[in-house]
Amino acid sequence: MMSNMAVNNSRLQGFYKLSVSERRDLLAKIAGLNEEQVLAWSSTGELSESAADKMIENVIGTYSLPIGVATNFIIDDEHYLIPFVLEEPSVVAAASNMAKRCQNKGGFVSANDDPVMIGQIQIVDCSDINKSKAAILSEKEHLIDLCNQVDPILVKFGGGCRDIEARIIQTESGEMLILHLLVDCRDAMGANAVNTMAETIANKVESISGGTVILRIISNLAVHRLARVNATFTREEMSEKGDDAVRGEEVIDGVIQAYHFAAADPFRATTHNKGIMNAISPIALACGQDWRAIESGAHSYAAYNKEYTSMTHWEKNDDGDLVGSIELPMAVGLVGGAVRVHPAAQTNVALLGIKSANELAKVMAAAGLAQNLGALRALATVGIQAGHMKLHARNMAVTAGANDDEVDAVVSLAHSSGERITAKLIEDSLVKYRSSN
Repeated sequence: MMSNMAVNNSRLQGFYKLSVSERRDLLAKIAGLNEEQVLAWSSTGELSESAADKMIENVIGTYSLPIGVATNFIIDDEHYLIPFVLEEPSVVAAASNMAKRCQNKGGFVSANDDPVMIGQIQIVDCSDINKSKAAILSEKEHLIDLCNQVDPILVKFGGGCRDIEARIIQTESGEMLILHLLVDCRDAMGANAVNTMAETIANKVESISGGTVILRIISNLAVHRLARVNATFTREEMSEKGDDAVRGEEVIDGVIQAYHFAAADPFRATTHNKGIMNAISPIALACGQDWRAIESGAHSYAAYNKEYTSMTHWEKNDDGDLVGSIELPMAVGLVGGAVRVHPAAQTNVALLGIKSANELAKVMAAAGLAQNLGALRALATVGIQAGHMKLHARNMAVTAGANDDEVDAVVSLAHSSGERITAKLIEDSLVKYRSSN
């Protein structure tokens, strides 16, 4: 079952062989992008200085990063071409490769929460903190109503404040009463709505509790707004060419052992999770999201049980297939923020064909799971540097002084030597290439 998406097939055979302009033209054709949208990709000046000046303070210019496209993604029976904005080689290729390897089992499947964010109100100096807590909870419905008067448009679209919770915490400043406003933000990230609600009811909270309200601010640990995605990879598909079950089983065993390392050791988990964010943050950046909030929430959730661990889970099923899953907070939005200002972000959203924040969240989670497997599979087989350095060699050639029409030839010459790719090898290959031409 395929719906009316931006693309009907995420498999782009030979895409990497095309020139940059040919890739843009192909994507424009298959995703139905107009000339103005394509122009947003075509130069470093996609964001005008006047637009930039309205986004942040003290603007002096703009800064560009490459936009790459991850292919082969099928999520909930829909095809997606996914834009990545980052500087690191091999990430886009690895994610695309792993996405292809789970297609035989239906691709990625999501089960996301509703888009509920937490707004925190800090109350101090309560004479009897338990009575203050009880008093607040007894007035919960009234406070919820006050919150929902703040944003009638959000309520109209099915969102708004859903509930209020209260916690007592111990701090070096003494006991504090912390209220949590649970706000369904629909297709917004929600910071503005949540913060405004918290600030609006602060005075009423003070009068009810008898304490003093200090902070009124959103939490980026969005435990009620989790993105969940899983995928299954056969033994055959985990082998190099996708046809060797015996070798694939060995790879799966290596992947699971690598995962167990990350699950048990925070030193490994940190790098393991960085690899996951190698996909999530670039998509967030490409689509005008607050990737710092997303990263903070994801890493916090990985330590939610007091010990930092893996954001993903990997195991074998009864058939010997590899099953991976990811669960992490995903506070994203398509209403407001940079996505409504930045033309390239708008084009990237158009390429994705997404219509809701929930859809963007599952795309990002699926990409994170794919990227994690790409790293684990590399680590469990040839090592991470083989693929990374293969792609990084082009950067090294440019650094060595190779012209655009020399880069590929110099890299090919370096690889043909059979030696480990180093800056010195690339420099020597450039000299050798020029001397023979």
